[in-house]
This record gives sequence, C-alpha cells and structure tokens, in this order.
Amino acid sequence: MNWRVIKALIVKYIFTCSRNNFRVMDIFFWPVMDLLLWGFVTIYMLKVSNAVPTMITFFISAIILWNILYRAQQVVSVSFLDDVWSRNLLNIFAAPISAVEYVGASYLVGLVQSLVVLVLLGTLSYYLHSLNILTMGLALGLLFGNLILMGWSIGLMTTSCILRWGTNAAALAWAVPGLLQPLSAVFYPVSVLPAWLQPFAYCLPASHVFEGMRQILAGGGVNTNHIVSAFLLNIVYMALAAWLFKACLDGARMRGALVKYGT
Repeated sequence: MNWRVIKALIVKYIFTCSRNNFRVMDIFFWPVMDLLLWGFVTIYMLKVSNAVPTMITFFISAIILWNILYRAQQVVSVSFLDDVWSRNLLNIFAAPISAVEYVGASYLVGLVQSLVVLVLLGTLSYYLHSLNILTMGLALGLLFGNLILMGWSIGLMTTSCILRWGTNAAALAWAVPGLLQPLSAVFYPVSVLPAWLQPFAYCLPASHVFEGMRQILAGGGVNTNHIVSAFLLNIVYMALAAWLFKACLDGARMRGALVKYGT
C-alpha cells in the first residue's frame, strides 16, 4: 500500500467536492435538516403526549449517529460513481493504483466527513436542545467506530453491485441505507419489531450500536455485549464486502466493463 497514492486520491476527492457546491451542500445540508426536523418533531411530541423527556435525547442522538453511518457509506459508493460519471474510472485503474489504495482513500475521506458531521450536529444539538453527546464518554468512540465500519462495508458492497450491474444499480447508493434503517432499531428498540424480524435485526451491527446507545443515555452504563457483538459482526461484513468487491472487480475486468464505464 502506497500512502502517496492514497494521499493523491484524497486530494482528487477534495478537488471534486470543492468545485461542486451541490456536493458541499449534500455533506452539510441534509444532516442539519435531519437534526432540525426530527428535533422539533420530538419536542412537539413531548408537548402533546405523555412521552418521557428522555425521548428527545434518544431521538437526537440517534439522528447524529445514523448520519455517521450514512456519510461513511455515501463517500465510498458515491466517490466511485463520481469516477464513473466523469469517465475517469478507466484512468484510475490504468494508473498504478491498487484496489486497496482506491478503497482505502475513500474510507479515510468517509472517516473525516463523519467526524465533521459528528462535530457539527453535536454542536447544534447542544445549543438547540441542550444535549451534550459527550456525556456518553469513551463509549461514544466505540459506537462511532462500529458505525464507521458498517458504513464502509455497506458502501463497498454497494460499489460491488454497481460494478456487477452497471450504472443502472446506482440508486442502491442511496437506497440500501434506507432499506436497512428499519431493521437497525435507530429510533426504537428491537423489541418493537415483530418477533420474526428481531433475529434479522440482531444480525446488523447498527442495531447493537443503537440499543447500546439508548442503554447508556438511560443511565444503564455500557453494555459490552452489544459493543462486542457489533464489532464481531462488522469484521464479518468487512471481510464479506472485501471478497465481493474483489470478485466483482475481477469480473468487470474480464468482461471489459471498466472500459465501458470509463468511456
């Protein structure tokens, strides 16, 4: 792995975003809108119902953490689509750039964007709703890390599908997180789901992260079972995503699909 190559790819991504105001808006606009919309909806629910005050804490914290996963996933898949749409993909793989370096650069950019989103939403939630997410302490880092890993694996799997089926599958970059969100127990506990869906929910690292988050915010402390389960599942999904990406990339090379995507 050549870190100079990774640095160059990161610079390429920065230039791509900095020259597109809509991409910059996408990074900041939607997370802020999510926080404002659901924060005010939750405040309204507290006023018109008997909901417990901690409900707003659960909701806003869930919004912040879900945006971390979403941003990590988006960078991996959308950065690949950027190269396809700009007819740059063939140049990338014709250059002495390995798949590991290409994916690693998008992982690092996704990590940085997720950190920016965490700081931005954390600051807004503190001033708008008096919620300090830092009260979760070191556990916040563990939750953050697991969501980053899951976002990376989803992004790489989505990219693999685009390699296999072409740009017709580009919508998966936005659809897959939405499909997984109901099972991820973001805004409600897994116990709310039908009994037959609960085992599937526990197969997702995010469900353990959000269950652990609610337990921490409710004063129950860190549940190591949820943290460890999320990490082990992430290892499995990361390995599966790497295998799938390699298989789809090799298949695209054999079919000459990279030339088709790049011209």
